Amino acid sequence: MTSAYPRTFSHIGISVPDVDKAVEFYTQVLGWYLIMKPTEIKEDSSPIGEMCTDVFGGGWEKFKIAHLSTGDRVGVEIFQFKDQKNPDDNFEYWKTGVFHFCVQDPNLEELAEAIVAAGGKKRMEKPRYYYPGEKPYRMIYMEDPFGNILEIYSHSYELTYSAGAY
Repeated sequence: MTSAYPRTFSHIGISVPDVDKAVEFYTQVLGWYLIMKPTEIKEDSSPIGEMCTDVFGGGWEKFKIAHLSTGDRVGVEIFQFKDQKNPDDNFEYWKTGVFHFCVQDPNLEELAEAIVAAGGKKRMEKPRYYYPGEKPYRMIYMEDPFGNILEIYSHSYELTYSAGAY
């Protein structure tokens, strides 16, 4: 076996109740690039239909998907499934699975306000500093307008944790 090496991050899939509104939010507020406009995928014998049946099992019928890209070329797939349901609590961090994604912006306060203005909300009253009085590294947890949890960092992941933030 070859030794492990760090793989790059390709993409993440995010489920939303309205793919068109999500594309508008993510392109206008976060500045992500639209790679492929919202497209309907049907459960059929096409290559993509069969691939989705492999993943979802039978009976999914159809969904809409759009493809976006972040400034550092990470892909974001936005899904709108038939009969999509919003959970009562979308922040069950103690359960196995992805419970948030994080973006980076040196002016996280301004981005946080733009997210709120676009229908999202703050999950924290204000940003927190990792090294108060020493370094300007800060973070805040938010929700997009669709209930997905996103975090904002002011600085890169590597800089934030290289000195052992806690």
